[in-house]
Amino acid sequence: MLSIDKELIEAASEIAAAAPPTPPAEGDWKTRRANIDALYNGLAAVATSDDSIEMVDFTVPSPDGHAIPLRLYKPENAPNALVVYVHGGGLIAGGLDGYDHVCRRYASEAGVAMIAVDYRLAPESPFPAAVEDCVTAVRWALEHAAERVPGGRVALMGDSAGGGLAAATALVCRDRRIGPLAAQILVYPMLDDRTAVADPAVEPFLAWSVADNITGWQAYLGDKYGTDQVPASASAARADSLHDLPAAYLEVGQLDLFCAETVAYATRLMEHGVPVHLSVRPGAFHGSDQLAPNSRITQSAFADRVAFLRGL
Repeated sequence: MLSIDKELIEAASEIAAAAPPTPPAEGDWKTRRANIDALYNGLAAVATSDDSIEMVDFTVPSPDGHAIPLRLYKPENAPNALVVYVHGGGLIAGGLDGYDHVCRRYASEAGVAMIAVDYRLAPESPFPAAVEDCVTAVRWALEHAAERVPGGRVALMGDSAGGGLAAATALVCRDRRIGPLAAQILVYPMLDDRTAVADPAVEPFLAWSVADNITGWQAYLGDKYGTDQVPASASAARADSLHDLPAAYLEVGQLDLFCAETVAYATRLMEHGVPVHLSVRPGAFHGSDQLAPNSRITQSAFADRVAFLRGL
């Protein structure tokens, strides 16, 4: 029988206690954005971070003239790779400040330079704004990597919606011959807009619900949502071919709405000849690593991510 890891129970209880008596209605992206941003900013406010990491804010222009904010994190020693990081938030929320401590920690412990992307959010900026912003960030990283890392290695990384955007960005870069990319690191990624039903065994544990998922995808896809017109550059799980993609690290909790789609994507990557590291964490729910950073399951997950980044 499925159950929450015992060290995560307190975090799950805190989520339940903080949740409103009635969840926001399906389609209510404004309330979800406010809730998600409050959570991320609250976690960032209490997190410890390495102040020795140098941080630089700047912008790069998108093809349509939008100024994309980027934030570069540089460790003290010469980094072994440059990693473009795409934050979570269900495609409708999140930003640089809420993930500042996350990027600092990867830069510090993995010895990589990180470039966080403040991509445009839905519904104000629907598809393809977010993925095009990420592609632009990758182009910038590739153009400047040789100045910062030996061999100019560039990788993509993201969690949740950011993981899905990272996967979609890898597909776009392959198709446009932008690269090469060293790897894609996808942490509990939001890969498939068709996920609209939960496994009954997992549903009681969901921190990101079916209604949340539908709301995020509807905001991003607009009139295309629920149709066969959704391209792989929006929803990576829809890709016909996964050949010639960079090596992939995928990780998901067994109590996550995204568990099945993550495992399915990892399986297809392997079938298409892509080197894959897949970790399914028993007892972990969506975002539990951020909510319980000191738990053993989180520390094990983080150590695996850091080891992969160090090996780039």
